[in-house]
Amino acid sequence: MRTVYGLALLLLICTAWMILAGTQVIRNVGDMARFGAILFQILAPLQLAIILFLSAIQSASSIAVEKDRQTLILLLMSRLTNSELVLGKLFSSLLNNGVMLMTSIPILMLIVLFGGTSFDQVAWTVAVTFSTALTAGSIGATVALWREKTFQTLALVALAIVFWIGLAAGIGLVKQPILGLDPEWVSSAMSPISAILAASSPSVASNWSSEVVPYLLFATALTISLCSLSVFRVRKWNPNREVRPGQQEEYSGDVDLFTGQVKLDEEGNPVAQTGTSHHVDDRSRKVNQKSRRVWDNPILWREMCTWAYGRKILFIRIAYWAMAAMVFVALYSLMGEATRATADASVSIPIIARPFAPFLLVSLVMVNALAVTSITNERDGRALDLLRVTDISPKEFLFGKVFGVLYVAIDIVLIPVAMCLYLAFNGAITVENLLYLLLAVLILNVFVTVLGIHCGMSYGGSRQAISVSLGTVFFLFLGIVTCMVMMVSFTGNVEAQLTPFLACIVGGAIGLYVALGWNTPSPALVLASAVLPLAMFYSITSLLLENYLSVILVVAFTYGFTTTAMVMPRLSEFLVSTGRSKISENE
Repeated sequence: MRTVYGLALLLLICTAWMILAGTQVIRNVGDMARFGAILFQILAPLQLAIILFLSAIQSASSIAVEKDRQTLILLLMSRLTNSELVLGKLFSSLLNNGVMLMTSIPILMLIVLFGGTSFDQVAWTVAVTFSTALTAGSIGATVALWREKTFQTLALVALAIVFWIGLAAGIGLVKQPILGLDPEWVSSAMSPISAILAASSPSVASNWSSEVVPYLLFATALTISLCSLSVFRVRKWNPNREVRPGQQEEYSGDVDLFTGQVKLDEEGNPVAQTGTSHHVDDRSRKVNQKSRRVWDNPILWREMCTWAYGRKILFIRIAYWAMAAMVFVALYSLMGEATRATADASVSIPIIARPFAPFLLVSLVMVNALAVTSITNERDGRALDLLRVTDISPKEFLFGKVFGVLYVAIDIVLIPVAMCLYLAFNGAITVENLLYLLLAVLILNVFVTVLGIHCGMSYGGSRQAISVSLGTVFFLFLGIVTCMVMMVSFTGNVEAQLTPFLACIVGGAIGLYVALGWNTPSPALVLASAVLPLAMFYSITSLLLENYLSVILVVAFTYGFTTTAMVMPRLSEFLVSTGRSKISENE
């Protein structure tokens, strides 16, 4: 993994150089220095985003999977102290990310050879990224130890990360001093984005004490606070003390093994208890709540009519609605600048996309997390094996999960749609673009739902399934953003840039096939993995050139085909990986 990460950074450097050398004339060392400075300021935030996402998700999933498999209670019963348990799980989940960060250091130092960048920038950038990784990992570990269900954990971690960044940006808009401090200074001291931009700037050599050190202190204090809270509460939060509702045990007499009723004599009195008193065979359960009729498709019934993901999902909905309200306020404040371009004259990226695009990404990540955990929870709870021996068909199972996930996440799907309607009502986008945007949002929601179910059924390990599923969604979005930034930063001519990005397209196709089709190979998935990165490159160039009809046609075809390629093999056969082969190999 760290080899691939290092090669990817080198590939991005080569791609950026090919873009610059193929479209502009390099006259002197000043041009080289400007290239090095811009390149470093692109790679530093990119690495921060990758490490931030991986640290939060891996630390959260490592603990959530322990809970799903009911192995965390074994650790709690051991002689491990609270600090050994919490810090051990935290640092072990962050070990691989730390090695990846160390791998990037010599690669970042190579950029110094272009000029425009100093070793001070490299050092401060690594420090900011390392502290952010610790903070994100602490957030993930704390939420995972607190919450019981995997979806609750992943959703709250995603919301917490976005709330952290959004709160820091919102404080910067305050006009009045906060506790006698400048709001802009408080915002920069809390925001990892502001810190990484300041650390990658050439002026960091003189401004490090005022622009970088405050954030490092804030991140360290937040990490220590979260770890201390987890250490103090880990054995109070775990194990879960909820009992099974609606049942109560009685031991009033001898029990019939077949009917489960207390045996009565001729006079109607309970038969005296035998030697099996208080044994498991001597128990009868009295149900004190009404039973409900199960539908013909019990998979869909469970998703729609039960608390399959815990009652605390209401708390996640409230947090999501609160974040949606904040995004609505941001859209309202930016409505007057919705048509202003933020790049060169030849391309334009609406400023209204700044709050909407990250919110849409969070929505897609939450839907995807719900989909993948709907499968991994069944496997870890040993319920998937029972479903496979029933008369439930693969079609009933698959469509029951798809429609059930979309029903549970109906508000997460519809709130971005409401935002699109709000933008069109206020004239920020045209009616034609509104239709394109609504179609794209619906297609992407179906895609991430099927992707989560596909990864959950393809990978026997729950942690691996969750990482691959969420990572695919995140890296697709991150790859698109990085490609757009590189196109805009180095040249305004986006029509003839296929050759520089060809290596990235091929690498993306290989990575996508490894994620989607390695365990369940099929010709359709091979074709989808090859076409999707190339189609995304075409969509990006068309978007920057404002050819929106071309964008939606390509997105609808490629994502629709990829979704179909993941669905079709599972309609005829129950293709679910149980992970037993790996267990037997280890034994």
